[in-house]
Parts: sequence; structure tokens; C-alpha cells
Amino acid sequence: RGWWTQEEDVLLRKCIEKYGEGKWHLVPLRAGLNRCRKSCRLRWLNYLKPDIKRGEFALDEVDLMIRLHNLLGNRWSLIAGRLPGRTANEIKNYWH
Repeated sequence: RGWWTQEEDVLLRKCIEKYGEGKWHLVPLRAGLNRCRKSCRLRWLNYLKPDIKRGEFALDEVDLMIRLHNLLGNRWSLIAGRLPGRTANEIKNYWH
């Protein structure tokens, strides 16, 4: 489908505000989007979720990321769970 538009982002936000996260198979229908459920889920989790922390990683975040990677390997979602506000995708991209 290509890039997400601002209008699509607004529809997705409104849908999540009304129904909450989860039941991703219903989100495209409820929001009126011509997108698949995976696309909606990833857009929300990686870009639109309000508590996502953006910008450079702090030195303590990088240190923790290195220690967790030594312990857990490439299990980015587990590492992200221990770095509040950071997404698994962002951590993986930083690492690579």
C-alpha cells in the first residue's frame, strides 16, 4: 500500500483510543483502513504509541542494552521490555 498518510494515522489513533490495543484483526475494519492487521499493529507499536521515547540513546541505556544483549542475545523484544519507552525495532536498528 505504500507510506502511511496523516489521515490514516488519525484513523488508527482514534480506533485505538476507542477500542484499545489488541484484537488487531478487527482494527482495519473498525478504523476504516485499507491495511492489514500486521501493518496497523506495527504502525501503532513502532510510531504512534504515545509513550514511545524518541531520540538518541542515553549512555546508561546503551550500557544496559549491551549487558542485556550479552545475556539474552538478539531477543530484541525482551531487551526492549527492560528499556521503558524504547521499541524492539529501534533497539535492533541501533544495534545493527
